[in-house]
Amino acid sequence: MSVACGVECVVVLGCMRWVWRRCTYIGSNDSATWSSATPDEFDPVPRICRLILAVYEPDLHNPHFIPTVGFRPNPDWVVKRVTYEQTLGHAPPYLIYVDHDHKELVLAIRGLNLVKESDYKLLLDNELGKQMFDGGYVHHGLLKSAIWLLNEEGETLKRLWLENGSNYDMVFAGHSLGSGVAALLTVIVVNHRDWLGGVPRSKVRCYALAPARCMSLNLAVKYADVIYSVVLQDDFLPRTATPLEDIFKSIFCLPCLLFFVCLRDTFIPEGRKLRDPRRLYAPGRMYHIVERKFCRCGRFPPEVRTAIPVDGRFEHIVLSCNATSDHGIIWIEREAEKALLRMKEESSFETVTTAPKIQKLERLQTIEKEHKDALERAVSLNVPHAVTSNEEAPEDQKPEEAPEIENQSEDAADTKLKSTGGRARWDDLVEKLFKKDSGDVLLTRDSNPPEYQHSLLV
Repeated sequence: MSVACGVECVVVLGCMRWVWRRCTYIGSNDSATWSSATPDEFDPVPRICRLILAVYEPDLHNPHFIPTVGFRPNPDWVVKRVTYEQTLGHAPPYLIYVDHDHKELVLAIRGLNLVKESDYKLLLDNELGKQMFDGGYVHHGLLKSAIWLLNEEGETLKRLWLENGSNYDMVFAGHSLGSGVAALLTVIVVNHRDWLGGVPRSKVRCYALAPARCMSLNLAVKYADVIYSVVLQDDFLPRTATPLEDIFKSIFCLPCLLFFVCLRDTFIPEGRKLRDPRRLYAPGRMYHIVERKFCRCGRFPPEVRTAIPVDGRFEHIVLSCNATSDHGIIWIEREAEKALLRMKEESSFETVTTAPKIQKLERLQTIEKEHKDALERAVSLNVPHAVTSNEEAPEDQKPEEAPEIENQSEDAADTKLKSTGGRARWDDLVEKLFKKDSGDVLLTRDSNPPEYQHSLLV
């Protein structure tokens, strides 16, 4: 009898501990150890938000959403607007915008439309482990949508970039569903830059607002130098490892699903999550807008924290009444603008001890070091397929120290990769990974005429 009572007490205490941890966990805990973002690196975010909002507008000359301060899209600089009727369900609506003031070519993609069946089809066209790409796993439907966009608008983007000069940046942006399409489109473009006129990697950027978990951890870290994800406080989507199709099947009982996910993830060890190559994550470098504190009412002046997390990349659902409202693009735009103004005000009061150019150079070097450290962290945690190329290798590792695998068999190469912690030369690894295996995506381009095509091997 006493043993049974003891077991019951242990169970009750365990449940109470779990309830306490889940109910007291807030969104700001995810980024508590991150460093603060600078105004220069966060400056494009409110502007990109407004360009995505422009996709929602029926008439850009008479917009419903008019920002009180800051950037306003110029309707005369809109090259193309594409609606649901024109995409035929292959992709969400989008627009192509040439920002001559900031020297950017922007392709902005809207988020999920709850009344459009085609958006749900994109989400449902997936199965964990179904689609492998670039040495990792990605969302199958979002990848197909990204390939369709490149086939459809590749020539337009190439023409605009060549016409406006090579000093323009190529920017892909999206919200929610569109963020996953934009992120995977960026991955394709970075690996096939010649298709857009030879645009260098340093000129390609992606802003994923309220990002969907669309790629495996090795890809999320690898492309952190070109993909920037923005998360507002308690947003549920970047934290939900449950497949997107399951989330939106249960959209009308979402709180119940989120509670179930919290309960399930509590009993999954962190190491098991990291070693699962099929588990999808929010892409790239993370920018977390924090505006609420524990046991405090109302919103506080927002602050922005940034990092390239490997372990603990928004893994815990936040049981908050703001988990769905923080997903809205309008709230993200408003709080991002407030945070940017606050950062600029604080920086103007600080004592300047070095020249601005030196400050920017130091921050750029810090960002590059953070990316290198994140890649090394992924390798040290035995994240599947986490590799570093010669360009991304540590400074103390000489190029000739990289393992040679081209003259070995595939089995020997796999053994070599495991024994060296996953490091391999990128060219050799691409040759091995991009064979015509089941689930790989092959992208081809005919020379005359230069149309982009794709084939999915199943």
